Amino acid sequence: MYSIVLSQKALHYLKELDKNIETRLRKRLKRLEENPVPTDTKFLGRHQNDKVFRYRIGDYRALYKIKDKEKVVLITKIDKRPKVYKAGF
Repeated sequence: MYSIVLSQKALHYLKELDKNIETRLRKRLKRLEENPVPTDTKFLGRHQNDKVFRYRIGDYRALYKIKDKEKVVLITKIDKRPKVYKAGF
């Protein structure tokens, strides 16, 4: 089982959202603990030897890295499409 870690940027974005949307996003992100690569993710490439994925949650996208050695899913960025893809990981 993996643990979920939110970057400062992702955490700040979640806190700015409406509570209902924040709750929905957190529930979906929690699913990544059991299965860090569900079928509705897209592999984007590698960044500093970590696999980078995009996870679609309605109108929102979460970019995350999987750190296999540490068993960590690092959520680097959450935003609406297409803003999430600007300024990298």
